Amino acid sequence: MNGGISSTVWLLPALPLLGAAVLLLAGRRSDTWGHLLGCATALASFALGVALFVDMLGRDAADRAVNQSLFEWIPVAGLQIDFGFQLDQLSMCFVLLITGVGSLIHIYSVGYMAHGPDPSGRSAGPAPDASGRSAGSAPDASGRSAGSAPDASGRSAGSAPDASGRSAGSAPDASGRSVAPGRRLFFAYLNLFLAAMLLLVLADNYLGLYVGWEGVGLASYLLIGFWQYKPSAATAAKKAFVVNRVGDMGLAVAMMIMFATFGSVTFDDVFGGAEGASDGVLTALGLVLLLAACGKSAQVPLQSWLGDAMEGPTPVSALIHAATMVTAGVYLIVRSDAIFDLAPTAQLAVVLVGAVTLLFGAVIGCAKDDIKKALAASTMSQIGYMVLAAGLGPAGYAFAIMHLLTHGFFKAGLFLGAGSVMHGMNDEVNMRRYGGLRTVMPVTFVTFGLGYLAIIGIPPFAGFFSKDKIIEAAFGAGGAEGVVLGTAALLGAGITAFYMTRVMLMTFFGRRRWAADVHPHEAPAVMTVPMIVLAVGSVGAGAALSLGGALQNWLEPVVGTYEAEHLLPVWVTTALTLAVVLAGAAVAYRQYARRDIPEVAPAEVSVFTVAARRDLYGDAVNEAVFMRPGRSLTSTLVTVDDKGVDGAVDGISATVGALSARMRHLQTGFVRSYGLSMLVGAAVVVATMVLGRL
Repeated sequence: MNGGISSTVWLLPALPLLGAAVLLLAGRRSDTWGHLLGCATALASFALGVALFVDMLGRDAADRAVNQSLFEWIPVAGLQIDFGFQLDQLSMCFVLLITGVGSLIHIYSVGYMAHGPDPSGRSAGPAPDASGRSAGSAPDASGRSAGSAPDASGRSAGSAPDASGRSAGSAPDASGRSVAPGRRLFFAYLNLFLAAMLLLVLADNYLGLYVGWEGVGLASYLLIGFWQYKPSAATAAKKAFVVNRVGDMGLAVAMMIMFATFGSVTFDDVFGGAEGASDGVLTALGLVLLLAACGKSAQVPLQSWLGDAMEGPTPVSALIHAATMVTAGVYLIVRSDAIFDLAPTAQLAVVLVGAVTLLFGAVIGCAKDDIKKALAASTMSQIGYMVLAAGLGPAGYAFAIMHLLTHGFFKAGLFLGAGSVMHGMNDEVNMRRYGGLRTVMPVTFVTFGLGYLAIIGIPPFAGFFSKDKIIEAAFGAGGAEGVVLGTAALLGAGITAFYMTRVMLMTFFGRRRWAADVHPHEAPAVMTVPMIVLAVGSVGAGAALSLGGALQNWLEPVVGTYEAEHLLPVWVTTALTLAVVLAGAAVAYRQYARRDIPEVAPAEVSVFTVAARRDLYGDAVNEAVFMRPGRSLTSTLVTVDDKGVDGAVDGISATVGALSARMRHLQTGFVRSYGLSMLVGAAVVVATMVLGRL
């Protein structure tokens, strides 16, 4: 255990965990200050992370890892596990991303959740615009507006005041203003999310990682279904939870294999003994770890939950997609590099999953009119790039992490920008009802636009440096594999440019297609400042991480080094990628800038568009392959249990009952009857004995 500030590693997850505990236990008493505590614990964890990073920079590369054992966790025969943390160069990348971007999302949420409904649907009133005026809100299913503009008397049309004149769904803050009753609970869940993800990336063994893994799943369930009064949100939360349980079984099985093979689940023991394990064991281990990664990172075939998860509040979407949950699978693969490097079959499965998913998500994004679902599809695709890079081994590990970090900036910025648009458009998510917003929401337009340029890979924005490196590494795999993977990555870049240009044009350009009662306005500063900071990262993070091989050199002690082999000269790959990107953007411009955009999605479309609108039939496949057969199997088993097992048991009990009923008549209660029975019995015994002697 290291001394000095290195001994405070445990505080990284403990601070947000403490915040979550306080907010959950304090209850409504913390409604007026809960959001401030939530932000403070996240910022404190980020500040500690920065201090630990500076301390790490001051040491030699070989001595930078910090190992801290807190207590003996599982002291049983044959399995000794300490509860400990490991902060190395890889963990540090995630710590700064999780706490840094997570803190910005916390701050943004102060404004976004200030007047929204609580989990039961009660509202504190409308959210103010940049000037402090309320723009009103869309009515709910019953026609009542939860956050509508006040009437002449100053009361909200959608909330009945109590005896004191306050809205039934609001609590006043210190200044007497109404605050959202569910905001404190929301920040508690956000803090829990950060704590679980930090535990996941800091654990020094797979069991500790598994605890964080499950904590992330719990927090995502709570946040996706935060507005539980909406059936769609409750269903989406359950779907995410169930699909992730399938992946989680992979990690559980992986730990069983580790214990059976190595007698331990600590990183040092598993990685140290990997070379002595058989090919079959390593392949099986790699495949079940990949299954776990597919669940958390929404990769094919466990991708179906991600689009529906947009039912949660927009800051949740930003946190899941940029800094926590979906990045966990990439971390698991890169952290387990010693296993995958020795299991080429599992490594091939990883690159295939990544290549398929990056195209899968990109195609889906082309047909989504819901701005959040379009961005969700882009996340699926971008994580596919990272998984593809991680599957390339030492040639791609560093680039996978680089793209993960740059993606954290521009994807968080894009989601927060989408939230800002929704904030100004009465929670409207259909881009066909946007248009021309660049003039009324200039800050959102600029910050969202910078994120757009970063994700499609225009130089010198962040995505250009990270995504191009993955495309180069894919082509560098060599042979037919390199051609196939490189072509898939290149094609994905072009499709990404198409659907993201579509999002930009439908949202910020063209004629204004919004309803007459909608009054778009810029978000308040508490929301726009985090967007600006993320936009700065979208511009400069890629260059900062790639120039001079900065990130590669930083990660070398953890993931190793590799001399890249290029099928084509770097400048040729770069030029080809830019040409494909510009072509994709040009096609989108021709389709959505030079033609009028109908406010209702056309029904007469190609079969490919229909398939993309239906998520390439991901849910239909799951229903056909798993749900219906599973339901039939369950029904059959219930019938067998009811008619067979229970029938046999019921038959035996009925037989015993019938015999008992008949034998009961022998018990009359009369002494003469019992005396007669004894006499008859004695006579039978005597007769038997006499006959036996003859």
